[in-house]
Amino acid sequence: MAETIETLGKYEIKRTLGKGAMGTVYEGWDPIIARRVAIKTVRIPDTQDDPETEEALARFRREAQAAGRLTHPNIVGVFDYGETGDIAYIVMEYVDGPSVKSLVDKQERFAIGDTMRIMTDLLNGLQFSHARGVVHRDIKPANVMLTKEGQGKIADFGIARIESSSMTQAGTVLGTPAYMSPEQFMGQVVDARTDIYSSGVLLYQLLTGERPFEGGMSAIMHKALNTDPPLPSQITVTCPTAFDGVVRKAMAKRPEERFQSATEFLEALQAASSGRPVPGLARDDADSEATMVAAAPRRPAARPVAASAAVPAAAPKRSALPMIAAAVVVVVALLGGGAWFFLLRGSAPAPVAPVAQNTAPAVSSGAPGAAPPRTAGTTPSSATPAPAASAPARASGAPQAPPQATAGAPAPSRPPPVASATGNTPLAAAPQLASAGLDTIRQQIAQLAANQNCALIEGGVRDDGNVTLTGLAGPSAADAVRQALAGLTIPGAVDWQIDSVNPIFCPALGALHPIVPAFGAVGPRLGLTLAGGKTRLHDGEQILPRLEMADFRGSLLVDYVGHDGTVLHLYPQLADPKQGMTADPPRVFRAGEAVRLGVAGPGHPAWEVGPPYGTDMIIAVASSQPLFDRPRPGNVETAAKYLRDLRVAVDAAQRRGERVAGNAVTVDTIAK
Repeated sequence: MAETIETLGKYEIKRTLGKGAMGTVYEGWDPIIARRVAIKTVRIPDTQDDPETEEALARFRREAQAAGRLTHPNIVGVFDYGETGDIAYIVMEYVDGPSVKSLVDKQERFAIGDTMRIMTDLLNGLQFSHARGVVHRDIKPANVMLTKEGQGKIADFGIARIESSSMTQAGTVLGTPAYMSPEQFMGQVVDARTDIYSSGVLLYQLLTGERPFEGGMSAIMHKALNTDPPLPSQITVTCPTAFDGVVRKAMAKRPEERFQSATEFLEALQAASSGRPVPGLARDDADSEATMVAAAPRRPAARPVAASAAVPAAAPKRSALPMIAAAVVVVVALLGGGAWFFLLRGSAPAPVAPVAQNTAPAVSSGAPGAAPPRTAGTTPSSATPAPAASAPARASGAPQAPPQATAGAPAPSRPPPVASATGNTPLAAAPQLASAGLDTIRQQIAQLAANQNCALIEGGVRDDGNVTLTGLAGPSAADAVRQALAGLTIPGAVDWQIDSVNPIFCPALGALHPIVPAFGAVGPRLGLTLAGGKTRLHDGEQILPRLEMADFRGSLLVDYVGHDGTVLHLYPQLADPKQGMTADPPRVFRAGEAVRLGVAGPGHPAWEVGPPYGTDMIIAVASSQPLFDRPRPGNVETAAKYLRDLRVAVDAAQRRGERVAGNAVTVDTIAK
C-alpha cells in the first residue's frame, strides 16, 4: 500500500499509526464535521481466485458490519465503510491512548485497581455486544484500547461472529492462540462464553504479568485442552487469593462451567476485589483470605441519589452513576507512551530503609497534632489534644469504628496487626526515650507513609515510643506499611487505625495525597464528617456532609466518589431545572467556618441512599483560590477524568504557592 496516500474518500490522511499483515491504520481527518478519526485499510484482492485473501476481505467487511451495530462507551465506534480503487477502509473512532498490549509489552505491572478498571470496561462492552448477538472471538491485550482518561474500549471485531450470520461455521479456527478457548481450538461453533474465556486469560495476565499458557500453537492448544495453569496468587504474592477462583471459573474448559455472561463475570470480580463472598463459586474456589484486598467486610457499592425540595420525599429522584473502568488511579511512574496511564495508577509501595535524620520530613517531638485524636487507649492526661478542625474524620467499613472521636476520649480499640519490638501491649510507664532515637523512628515512618500514593496516612510517635497510624489505604499500601513496620525497631506499641479501602478508590486517595498532612506533620486541615458522626446509612437516609473549613479563607469542592468510577459533585452543583435546583453561587468560606451540605430547601439539593448498597467515599478539598477556572461539565462525570483534572489543579495551585487542604471519609450504605 502506497505510503504517499493523501485521501480516502472524503477523509484526509494525516499520518500512519501502524501496519499489520492485512493492511495499515492511519490517522485521518473528516473535514465535513471536523473530527479526528482512525482509518483501517486492507487491499482489495486483485483476483477472485485467492480464497484466503477473499476471506480476509470478508472478515474486514464483517468487522464493519459487527462494530457498526454497536454504539457503547466501551467499544471503539465505527463511523463509515468504503472502498476506493484497490483499498477497502473502515473509519473508526480515534482513541488517544495506548493499547493494553503496549503496556504489557513494557512489562508494566498492573495494580488491582488498574486491573479492575480495565476488566470492568471490557466486560461492560462485551455484555453490550453479546446482548446484540455479536461475539468478538479475539479478546486480547492488543484489542483493548485505553483513552488518556483511562477508559477501556474494545477494538477490532474483525473475526466477530454475528449470531444471525452463516459466514462462520463449525470447523473454522480463528483467534490468537494464547487467548483462544478450547472450543475455538477444536473448531466448534462458539458463543459469548468464548469471550468469557479469553477475558479470563487477559485477567490472568493483568494479575500476574504472564500468560497462563506459553509456547507454540500446538503446545498452547494441548495445555488449553488438558491442563490448568498455576493460580495467579501462586505466580505473584501481590495477587489476592480472592481472584484465583474467579480466574479458574472464567477459564473453565467447558463453556457451561464458566460464567454465563459478562455481567456475571463482572459481579464476581467486584465481589473478589471488595472482600465479599464471590457468587457462583464453590467453597474451595472462594478466597479464605479476602483481607488481602479489604481488611473489613465489604458490602455492594452504593451511591447518593440527588433529590430536591421540589421532589416529594416519598418519590425521590434516583440518579444513575454508570460504571467505568478504572479504575483505571494515582501517580506511580511516567514511562514512555504509557505516561498518561500512570497518572491514574496506584503504585506498589517500595520498602522503606532507615534514613538519616536530615533526609526525612522534619518532625518535632510532641508537636501539637502529631498524635491524631483517634488514638486507641489514650486518656485526656496522656493524649495530645488537637482542635476539632484537625481531626481527619474517616469512616471504615466496620460499623463499630466511627469516623471521629472526641479529642482526648478513648476511641474504639482495634487489635494492632503489627507487633512492636516490645510486643503489642502499650507501655504504661515507659521512660522518656532519647529524642534522637524517636526522631529517627518518626522520620522512617514519615518516609514510609509518604511513599504510599494510594493512602492517606497520618499519626505520630509519642514520647514514650508508642506509635499511632490513622487514615485510609489501599490493600497494597496497607500491606507495605505493615511489612515495613515489622522491620523497624519500635520501642513502644503500634496502634493501627488505618482503614483498608477498595483499590478502586486509589485515584481519589492519590489526588488528596499531596494535601493531607503527612505523618507527624502539622499543616492545614479540613474537617469532614457525616451528620451525627454516622458512618452507616440505611436506604432512604439522607447523606449530610459536615465540614469545618481549613485555617484559611477560600473555596470548597465536595464530591461523592462511587465505587463504579463516577463522581457526583455535592458542592458546587450546577443548575438542574428538572429538579428545581439553582446553581451554587461562587462564595468564599471563612477560616474555620462550619459548612452543612444536604439540607434541602428551595433551589438546594439533598441526597439520599439508594441501591445498590456498599462502600463509597466522600472527598473534600479547600483552596485559597478556586482550583478550576470554569464549571465542570455536569453534576455527574467520570471519576478517572475528574480525579486526574483535580490532581493537576492541586499540583498547579501548590506550585503557585496557594494553600490547599483535603480530607476523605468512607460511607457504608445498607438496605433497610
